[in-house]
This record gives sequence, C-alpha cells and structure tokens, in this order.
Amino acid sequence: MARVNPERRQALLDASIEVLAREGARGLTFRAVDAEAGVPTGTASNYFTNRDDLLVQAGNRYYERLLPGPEAMAALQGPRTRETLTELMTAAVARVAEFRTGYLAVLELRLEATRRPELQALLTERVRGDLNFNIGLHLDSGMPGDADTVVLLYLALNWLILERLTLPGIFDEERAAELVRTAVDRIVV
Repeated sequence: MARVNPERRQALLDASIEVLAREGARGLTFRAVDAEAGVPTGTASNYFTNRDDLLVQAGNRYYERLLPGPEAMAALQGPRTRETLTELMTAAVARVAEFRTGYLAVLELRLEATRRPELQALLTERVRGDLNFNIGLHLDSGMPGDADTVVLLYLALNWLILERLTLPGIFDEERAAELVRTAVDRIVV
C-alpha cells in the first residue's frame, strides 16, 4: 500500500524531477530519488508502486508546479490587448524558464514516452488537457485571437524555451523577450 504523507510525496516527486533533469530517465531509480530527497533508502518504494508510477507522477508534479499564480490570473481581468497578451506570454516563458530542471525533466519524460505507451498516453492526456484549459481561459477572457492563436503561441514559445534552456547562447534573455513580442504580434490577428 502506498504511503499518503503529502509533504513527503511532494518532496520525493520534486527529487524525481531533479534526478530526471540531471541523470535522464535511465538514472531515475528509487535509490537515486531517496538520495536526492535525503530520505532513508527504500522510502520512495513505499510511495510509488513502481518506476512507471514514479515517472507519471513526476510529470504531473511538474505541471502542478507550473500553474500560474494569482497575479497571472488577475492579468486576465485587465485590458484585452496584444500588450496584455504579450505580458502574459512573457510571464509564462519566464515561469517555465525559472523551473529549468522541471522543463528538462519533462523533456526526458517525453523521450521516455516514445518507448512506453502508457506514459505516452498519460502525457498526451495531460498536455492536451492543459492546452484545452489554456484555450478555454483565453477565449473566456476575451483576449485577442482564437483557439489557433493559443496553439501557435504554445508551439512557438515551447521551442523558444527549449532553446533558452538547452542552448542558452543562441538567444539571450533580451532577444527571447523580443521574440515573444514578435510571436504575439505576428500570430494574433
């Protein structure tokens, strides 16, 4: 039976994200997670039924940690302009970039998902759900653009984040901010 101490579970999942980012999916073992979390050997195996369970839950934890805060949500109540949308997209890119290890861990999970159909199905469901949530939020808020605007921004900005986090010498922070503005200006019609 899996343990239910929520703080310990979160600490183990956060440790899993760090291990995934540093060691890759092949390095994600219960022992590595225990060591990263600074808990006794065998602790992670008390919280997760198997490695696949740990992989899936680490992915879910990443998305939980990226949820926008009240400030970002309040911005949706402001002016419905390109400038506001640019500010929201810039904040979203910054939020993801600040959680570098989380993004790298999710890249590892996505690669692992090409070999694990169950993980692929779960990640597909999660990403599709998040994308649909963002589309609904965008449309309900009255921001400029339509559902395709959200999808195109998602695609463009995800690749920008990938470049910033894996090859930071390609675009510095200033150039990345310019590219966010350009993406919004060109995508929002």
